[in-house]
Amino acid sequence: MSQGGFHVHGPHDHELEHAAQHEPAGIAGKLAVLTAIIATVGAMFAYMGGATQADAGLFKNDAAIKKTEASNQWNYYQAKSSKQNLAELALELAPESRREFYQQEIERYQGEKAEIKQAAEKLEAEAKEWDRRSGDQMHQHHRWAQATTALQIAIAMAAIALLTRKKGIEVLVYVMSLVGIVLGTLAWLHI
Repeated sequence: MSQGGFHVHGPHDHELEHAAQHEPAGIAGKLAVLTAIIATVGAMFAYMGGATQADAGLFKNDAAIKKTEASNQWNYYQAKSSKQNLAELALELAPESRREFYQQEIERYQGEKAEIKQAAEKLEAEAKEWDRRSGDQMHQHHRWAQATTALQIAIAMAAIALLTRKKGIEVLVYVMSLVGIVLGTLAWLHI
């Protein structure tokens, strides 16, 4: 600065004034706040992704248990069928005095088999339901994972935008953030 009220700027001062005038609040400030928000939402999405994956595993385990129980029932049914077959053979070979006993045994095995079959079919239906629920949870897990990945990409792009100061990359940060939020919303809605 000179003494007569005449003001002289150096080249560095001019650049600082230009940057202050053309970067309101600064790209760095906007992207820093956006990155913090994206990271927070991404952490919640990642948690939900892990929770749905764990639920899917538990449901698949329940399906396996029900399938094993159904298999046990079918084995029991098969054992009763074998006993019924032996009673039918005995009915043919037994003397007349023992035939009524074997006929009652055949009828008893038929009744027991009907109950066992019903129980086995019920267990198979329960297993299918657990499998369906597991599949639904895995689908939802994939949505949460997609949303988390999109937000992680947005965070990485925000760092690149800060370093390069390129407006196009900054726009991509907003686009990827929106994609992540949309995918998270789809996961939340079970779509």
